[in-house]
Amino acid sequence: MTPFDLAGYALAGPILVAGGWLAVGVLIGGGYFLSLRQNVRMFAARRSPLLPLGFGLARFALLAVALAAIARAAGALPLLAATAGILVARTAVIRWGAVP
Repeated sequence: MTPFDLAGYALAGPILVAGGWLAVGVLIGGGYFLSLRQNVRMFAARRSPLLPLGFGLARFALLAVALAAIARAAGALPLLAATAGILVARTAVIRWGAVP
């Protein structure tokens, strides 16, 4: 093996870890943005605004707790990967819900 082969294997671990945290971020983001869609529907129904406001605060708090837990437990790279996954989920939810 050449040193170039070893360099490729040395990067495989962090890339796989980042990919796993990206998938976690997609799951977190999917839940967040799908619940945001439901929250908008509750506001549009023009019922009492307290339920949608409480639901929105809970949604935001869960996202903050999840990202803080990832940062505390795993560090910066997993936090960045999970945040990227949340952005991927945002794009997917917006495209999935688009009306043609």
